[in-house]
Amino acid sequence: MTKTTEALKDRVLSKRIELGLSQQQLADRARVSQVTIQHLESGRNSSSKKLYEIASALGVTAEWLASGKTDNRQPANVSASRQPDMSFRYPVISWVAAGAWAEAVEPFPPGFSDRYEMSEYDSKGPAFWLEVKGDSMTSASGQSIAEGTLILVDTEADVQHGKLVIAKLADSNEATFKKLVEDGGRRFLKPLNPAYPVEVCAGDCRIVGVVVRALMKL
Repeated sequence: MTKTTEALKDRVLSKRIELGLSQQQLADRARVSQVTIQHLESGRNSSSKKLYEIASALGVTAEWLASGKTDNRQPANVSASRQPDMSFRYPVISWVAAGAWAEAVEPFPPGFSDRYEMSEYDSKGPAFWLEVKGDSMTSASGQSIAEGTLILVDTEADVQHGKLVIAKLADSNEATFKKLVEDGGRRFLKPLNPAYPVEVCAGDCRIVGVVVRALMKL
């Protein structure tokens, strides 16, 4: 079968195989369901409203994927280019679950989360997303993390002075999000919003992980 007689389903399948991706991996890159990819490759669906995203994940133009024709506005070799790997998939969990993680033997049992988000970040250990609550980390100047932002927490990233961290305080079931400050051999959890108090991180206070990415959903 030549390129000119290939259908959309053939182009999707051939590029996916060429890149060594499974249907689920392609779906994760394009932020669509695995069923969407399956229906395109089987010919059940002759197009998709997510065609641009799928084309980008495959490293080709949407025009080529839809018709087999080269988009003259793009370099001729665009179909052979490989996009950055966005295949790292992390669960979105609750603040209670994040707090419990500090004591859990098996923090991520199979099927415990029904929501996942992608990132290019390759974590050093188990990692998860949290959706920021409240305005304690919102500042009028300098570093600021607004309510509703998704933050990616790496549980084995290096814990250092000045890092934004997730901690579990002894008197709370939930995790807390603060900036770690070390002074005179003591650790403190400092909010970016000056209206909130600084808390001492001592005794049973445990650092769950370091915030390595922030993703604002519009």
